[in-house]
Amino acid sequence: MSADVMDQNTGAGEPLAADEIRAMRERIDEIDQQIIDLWQERARLSQTVGKTRMASGGTRLVLSREREIVERFREAMGPDGAQVALMILRAGRGPL
Repeated sequence: MSADVMDQNTGAGEPLAADEIRAMRERIDEIDQQIIDLWQERARLSQTVGKTRMASGGTRLVLSREREIVERFREAMGPDGAQVALMILRAGRGPL
């Protein structure tokens, strides 16, 4: 591939760069799968916690716990972290 011809799959202009990009994308795909797996595991655990709490006469939600989680994500990831936390919480408890 010449410098003026880009690899259609990677957008790179050089073969070595295209190979590097493919390798990094492969790792990204692996990380994405881990995130999906962990997301699903967390949702299952959260749903079980909620069912156990309600079966014992407790409340459906513990808002102070949710606020802690949102703040933890916000501190680690900045403003977008709060949105990520809210999506994760919704996956575990369902919509309010």
